[in-house]
Amino acid sequence: MKLRIGSRESVLAVTQSELVMEAIRAFDPSIELELVTMKTTGDKILDRTLDKVGGKGLFVRELDAALLEGRVDITVHSCKDLPMETDPRLPLAGFSKREDPRDALVLPAGKTELDPSLPIGCASRRRAIQLAALYPDMEVAPVRGNVQTRLRKLDEGQYSALVLASAGLKRLGLEGRIARYFTAEEMIPAAGQGILAVQTRAGENYPCLAAVTDREGTICALAERAFVRMLDGGCSSPVAAHGVVDGDTLILTGMDENGRRDRISGPVTEAEQLGETLARRMKEAAE
Repeated sequence: MKLRIGSRESVLAVTQSELVMEAIRAFDPSIELELVTMKTTGDKILDRTLDKVGGKGLFVRELDAALLEGRVDITVHSCKDLPMETDPRLPLAGFSKREDPRDALVLPAGKTELDPSLPIGCASRRRAIQLAALYPDMEVAPVRGNVQTRLRKLDEGQYSALVLASAGLKRLGLEGRIARYFTAEEMIPAAGQGILAVQTRAGENYPCLAAVTDREGTICALAERAFVRMLDGGCSSPVAAHGVVDGDTLILTGMDENGRRDRISGPVTEAEQLGETLARRMKEAAE
């Protein structure tokens, strides 16, 4: 049996796809795996923020086409980069164990504190709105590109710091660049941050994906995505959600587009319903 794994061509995306491939090999060494990489529209347009050019769907369009056309069998995504609405022809087949979901502050090489004359670089309104509360005297400016490109811009002196996902830095072996971690209370993560999502074609079943799928990661991803979807939160919206599993209970914290926060808890078996209930409650409170 041969499986072709579709991935964005960035170093982080390839690293994440290789983690999935390692799990599949451990499950069944007889499966032949081929990594197929491609540059997505979101990777090509670097001079504008995502909300100006079509949102997170730009990171999956080419991968979706490759799946639908049968050029790959499975695609691997950062869950936080997936649109909340997915094509029914391309179901999400599994969510991985979660890496550190926190956001992190990264300083220029050799620096130990922020330079107030330079902006903090971040690529999302979710981070920007929360940074404004944490650093009210600092300017926040957009930054695009893969992790390595952003770090180069930082070290060249364009920014006083960057805010990046801890998960990506750790997977790239760049944990040493982290100057401080923001707690999930200080900066609520993006829905699905730190979780990998695997996508397939409808009607196709790959038992080996059981080796990739994680119970807690799945519960949190379903709840967080349901919350954001119910609030119609997209790439241009600062809507955020973070779930924590405690035994059979899910505790879900959400933030709406105006920065208001609320929390809900309930059975893990009702993950999506909890996300939707929290979103509805926050909508009603805002009216």
